Amino acid sequence: MKKKRIFILIVVAIAVTSVKPLSVSAETTSHSGSGTVKFTGEYPKEIVDPEHPDKAADPGSTPTTDGPLRFDFVPHLNFWNNEISDKDQTYFANAQLFLDGTGARGNFVQISDYRENKSGWSLQVRQETQLKNETTKNKELNGAVISFDQSWTNSINDSIFAPIVSKEVIRINNIGETYDLAQAKAGTGEGTWSIIFGATIDNQQGRKDTLSPRINQNGQPILDPDFKNQPVYQNEAVSLTVPGKTKKDPVQYETVLTWVLSELP
Repeated sequence: MKKKRIFILIVVAIAVTSVKPLSVSAETTSHSGSGTVKFTGEYPKEIVDPEHPDKAADPGSTPTTDGPLRFDFVPHLNFWNNEISDKDQTYFANAQLFLDGTGARGNFVQISDYRENKSGWSLQVRQETQLKNETTKNKELNGAVISFDQSWTNSINDSIFAPIVSKEVIRINNIGETYDLAQAKAGTGEGTWSIIFGATIDNQQGRKDTLSPRINQNGQPILDPDFKNQPVYQNEAVSLTVPGKTKKDPVQYETVLTWVLSELP
């Protein structure tokens, strides 16, 4: 049976243990001048730029898990503010911004695997409830579907050890059902890997550019005060479709996504 590590976050959708430092100890033998070295502690956590994994990046605070197989980062999805419509609509998530000058990126999950057995792992996602707001008349966005597209992986490690991601659009059509996002077979997925949905035009793997700036009614870029007034981008790789016939109120609707990281047997 798989051992599961579960991480839950709130997804804002639409509005009408500290880490122990790596320590080193050394012991030298009395013959031949040789020596040994032993490392203790945990591999340090560091979030990296998903498009340039050799560079550290600061996307702001995020809950993480601990241990040799862990979540380092998961996205907070925000499908922005939108006018009520009686037609079928598709809304795109805000792209990931950073606090350190790193440019906007596609939404991503970062996983680290430093286990000795290299048995592999899988990443899944589950939507626990429909998008809802209990304080309003029309409490649920019936028929609304969150989708993930343009999946790819990146790491400083050789791509031959990359986890496998879906080439198809992942549509969360069934609330409560678990959907596969990525799988690292035995011997792969070691180290730190980003599973990314979408990319910028500057990515080095020839991925399709899915980001575009959000513009206000005056044609000016919308700025995010939580990220030092950087321009906000939308990411077409992460979307929310809402049927026109669905009744909606001018409020914020939310749901919960559960991200599941499992050790393969």
